[in-house]
Amino acid sequence: MFTGIIEELGTVQAVGTRLSIACSHVLSDLTNGASIAVNGVCLTAVEIHQHGFAADLAPETLERSNLGDLKAGDRANLERPLTLQARLSGHIVQGHVDGTGILESLRELGDGNWELLVRVPRQLDRLLVYKGSIAIDGISLTIASVADALVKVAIIPHTYEATNLRGRKPGDRVNIECDMIAKHVAKLLESLESMPDKSHAGTQGEDHFVAARGLGKAIFRELGEEEAFIRKQREHFGGFGDL
Repeated sequence: MFTGIIEELGTVQAVGTRLSIACSHVLSDLTNGASIAVNGVCLTAVEIHQHGFAADLAPETLERSNLGDLKAGDRANLERPLTLQARLSGHIVQGHVDGTGILESLRELGDGNWELLVRVPRQLDRLLVYKGSIAIDGISLTIASVADALVKVAIIPHTYEATNLRGRKPGDRVNIECDMIAKHVAKLLESLESMPDKSHAGTQGEDHFVAARGLGKAIFRELGEEEAFIRKQREHFGGFGDL
């Protein structure tokens, strides 16, 4: 598990099914078999040496992420896994990329600040909310707006200088990981919608409802959407007791 706070910019040395990266800072406690995030993708470090490490890329990784686009000399965002003693400065990032988006624009706003626009796959749009979290190439960012699968985020000077964003240009593919809580909520709602309607639910439907209600309320409370969840339950089930 990661936080989306980039620790170092590594330099790609070799590409293919085994990716080789030159770096220094993250090597301080990196061991063979340990996880490391490269552009937001959780990989297993192997062949660790004084000046870098390598990692094998599975077909699924190459298909779902932008790591297959890398070439020698490219800069890559690096982050070691979170420890129980560390502060969670960004948000919970699993390193399991949901897909890639297309960088539409990176516009300078002045005073070192930038505005980044990324078009994401439409199937991910429902998992993104205003002021919610998103990981772009492994960077923890806050969504300033989202509409029609176009996401806007603000980039502060430190983020621009400390990540690969300063080398990005329109048309580049970037890795997208949606917030883990949003993905669990979406799965929960899908299961609610697949349950029998209230006229055929019976005891089994009521049991499902009670279990889903408790979990759903807890999750949506964290997202500030409890009222929306309650309305959806009432519409679907009618009235299995007080909410």
